[in-house]
Amino acid sequence: MDIREAQEFLQTHSCAVLATRRRDGQPQLSPVTVGIDEVGRAVVSSRAAAYKVRNIRREPQVSLCVFVDNFYGRWIQIDGSAEVLALPEAMEPLVEYYRRLEGEHPDWDDYRRAMEQDQRVLLRITIARAGPQHQG
Repeated sequence: MDIREAQEFLQTHSCAVLATRRRDGQPQLSPVTVGIDEVGRAVVSSRAAAYKVRNIRREPQVSLCVFVDNFYGRWIQIDGSAEVLALPEAMEPLVEYYRRLEGEHPDWDDYRRAMEQDQRVLLRITIARAGPQHQG
């Protein structure tokens, strides 16, 4: 699978498990909702204090397993480098993340307040590799 195919899969599938590395090298797995931004990066919203965010700030290499809503069926793995975009710079990208996944929010001011209150960040993952390369 090439990166373009993975980006296309992300346009219609948002259930995923994000793998980061703990300080001791062991994996930290987190269920997440993933989207794709306008330049083709996988994007995930998180709280700034979450372990996955701390792990990414220390070691940006991550993997995502993205699958269909009912779990069984097609899936992909994405490997890449993540960056943490914090508020206030993250606000408009967080709005775009919501729009791409859910459509229009009934009250954008309320959404923005919630993002600030929750101390939300946006994780942006530049895709370096995607698979599987073979079905089996």
